[in-house]
Amino acid sequence: MFKKDMSGKILGDRDLQKIIGTLLRFGVITASVIALLGGIIYLFVHGMEVRPAYNTFHGEPSAYTSLGGIIDKVLSIDARGIMQLGTVVLIMTPILRVVCSLFSFAVERDRLYVVITLVVLSVILFSMFSGIKI
Repeated sequence: MFKKDMSGKILGDRDLQKIIGTLLRFGVITASVIALLGGIIYLFVHGMEVRPAYNTFHGEPSAYTSLGGIIDKVLSIDARGIMQLGTVVLIMTPILRVVCSLFSFAVERDRLYVVITLVVLSVILFSMFSGIKI
């Protein structure tokens, strides 16, 4: 499946950079297209409404703050849910970059970088799912 180059490495640094660069470009473009689609739908549905009063802060409803709620809203073609999905995809892009790097280091059997990348991934995931707000 993987070919070794002349130095004996399975994936070269240049190969890894190309894969990660493509992943980052694809993630950002996908997130932008999703958010733009949600924005167009939002303007089509709500574009002629009276401007809301911005003197009072109204937080985001709970349906838009969890992944399950966002998916439910996307499935019902809710514009704000689609825009939130774009944000989730944008947030997931660098996380997938770390996972891709972890896989690459594991294939190359570079234990030090596997450990460092696992620590970084653990910190990111702990921060996302612990619910601790700083």
